[in-house]
Amino acid sequence: QVQLVESGGGLVQPGGSQRLSCAASGFTLDHYAIGWFRQAPGKEREGVSCISSSSGNTYYADSVKGRFTIFRDNAKNTVYLQMNSLKPEDTAVYYCAVAGPPVFRPLEVYEYDYWGQGTQVTVSS
Repeated sequence: QVQLVESGGGLVQPGGSQRLSCAASGFTLDHYAIGWFRQAPGKEREGVSCISSSSGNTYYADSVKGRFTIFRDNAKNTVYLQMNSLKPEDTAVYYCAVAGPPVFRPLEVYEYDYWGQGTQVTVSS
């Protein structure tokens, strides 16, 4: 059974850092693309970052380029999202999701088949 569990959310001050984890079970993580998405109140869910299967290519939304880094630990079957220089507009529920190959639009919601429950990130002073 495919399962994704996010953790690491919380309250952080502007300019601070936070690391989110996405622990996968029921499948081998590096065989699939893993994406991070976020949804702020009243807004649609948007793609933040993706790490592709096997090659490990990474993709980022323009709004987070240079601030966020996605990486995976195959031994732990876990994908991480390191978020630096956080801004109030990064406040959202963050979700990880898995997509089977091929993936043509790695930051699009419709590409993904299974989702975690989400973790809240609040950036505020």
